Amino acid sequence: MNTNQLDHSKAEAFADRMLNILNDGALALMSSIGHRTRLFDVMSKLPPSTSEQIANAAELNERYVREWLGAMVTGRIVEYDPENITYRLPPEHAAFLIRTAAPDNIAVFAQYIPLLGTVEDQIVECFKKGEGIPYSAFGRFHEVMAEDSGQTVVAALMDSIFPLVPGLIEDLENGIEVLDVGCGSGRALNLMATSFPASRFTGYDFSEEAIATGKMAARKQGLTNLRFEIKDVTSLEVIDHFQLITAFDAIHDQVYPDRVLKEMANALDPAGRFLMQDIAASSQVHKNIDHPVGPLLYTISAMHCMTVSLAANGAGLGTMWGEEKAREMLQAAGFTKIEVKKLPHDFQNAFYIIQKN
Repeated sequence: MNTNQLDHSKAEAFADRMLNILNDGALALMSSIGHRTRLFDVMSKLPPSTSEQIANAAELNERYVREWLGAMVTGRIVEYDPENITYRLPPEHAAFLIRTAAPDNIAVFAQYIPLLGTVEDQIVECFKKGEGIPYSAFGRFHEVMAEDSGQTVVAALMDSIFPLVPGLIEDLENGIEVLDVGCGSGRALNLMATSFPASRFTGYDFSEEAIATGKMAARKQGLTNLRFEIKDVTSLEVIDHFQLITAFDAIHDQVYPDRVLKEMANALDPAGRFLMQDIAASSQVHKNIDHPVGPLLYTISAMHCMTVSLAANGAGLGTMWGEEKAREMLQAAGFTKIEVKKLPHDFQNAFYIIQKN
């Protein structure tokens, strides 16, 4: 490379950006730790405190807490008073870092960085050989995904998401058959079953761990209008049965999404509705350049959503399959009415309201 031909100001700006990326990547790891250890939650309730006071309050090892605080101070997340040797989490920062800040708690999403890092070696091999990595390789995925959806989808379900569908809440109150495809740990379903006792709810997922978690939560709440089942959703085996089918952030992960959508169209009552939440993005990369979390979503796609599908010789749609591809696949499955809505506070998700007729 001939350095004389470089635009040196452009090169220096890019070098600075790369240094920021390294620092921000490190802060993402430390933010995940701050969330999992509840350090952010603890600090939000403390006055300016020493590392020992913070560690005691959080019931953690002081030496590790002190080093974590060093990253938080140099990363401009925690404020430091060198005279009193005290640390403070400003309320303006806590508003995006503590559990009670949901759905604005960005620290929840920081967990994806270390989670994806656990499969980096396997992903490198996939780049060389193709194929993919199965769900079983992701130790905490269902736990993190449940927390993610819990503060984004589940928290907004009653007040924001269901009202997007005209008459849906009234139908649920009167009593209908509901299926949730890819129900995961069942947070959304348990909430629905609790809120609408006259309706009957079914949750399908292929994960034994997730289904077991959903069943346990339902038992604890004494729910009798809800059932969970481990099932391959490429074969639903019912026709015109459900008045409502939901899929929250689930279709793009499917091994054979075209078959799943076709089965869902068959299972949906002719007058029923299919509510699908998925990532708000375009199928064309150039239209995602200004997406607020575009790099993060493509990374999650390559290192989880796409690869788990490819591991089973599937379509490998990926997280960023986009609205154009979604519409194409929905129409091919037999859905004729497709409306896409978004919520003002949610830049990440799109809500598809879908009918057969």
